[in-house]
Amino acid sequence: MMFPLVRDLAALDAPIRVPITVACRVLGFSPQAFYKWVKNPISDRDWDDAHLINAAFDAHADDPTFGYRFIADELAELGFTASERRVWRLCSQQRLWSVLAKKKGRNRKPGPPVHDDRVQRVFTASRPNQLWLTDITEHKTTWIPVIVATP
Repeated sequence: MMFPLVRDLAALDAPIRVPITVACRVLGFSPQAFYKWVKNPISDRDWDDAHLINAAFDAHADDPTFGYRFIADELAELGFTASERRVWRLCSQQRLWSVLAKKKGRNRKPGPPVHDDRVQRVFTASRPNQLWLTDITEHKTTWIPVIVATP
């Protein structure tokens, strides 16, 4: 939020004092919005979110297996009015996750290959339940035929 920056720039004890109108113009909002914020720096929505977060912490502390859906149900029983989406947003901001539903290892990258692939061949089966583990190929040359077996 830019409003505290405007307040700090316009302070009497600031090293370089900038008028409020100039600071608001440079930052891209109107002086009226700044004065409205000065009058009420904490909005009603922020105040309601703080109460919801406090109640969600209490519900999650009672049973850490609760995810946001159960927390939303608990908040509704306590008399709070909030959608599941809002409860999800607040729970994810505060990192209130269910202990059981946390998925681990989803962002891991595969490690290096165990060995070098020197053969570079794909052994496929011609029918079900059959897989060749080796490939024997005859390579004809102009001077002698060579039979090569690959492991």
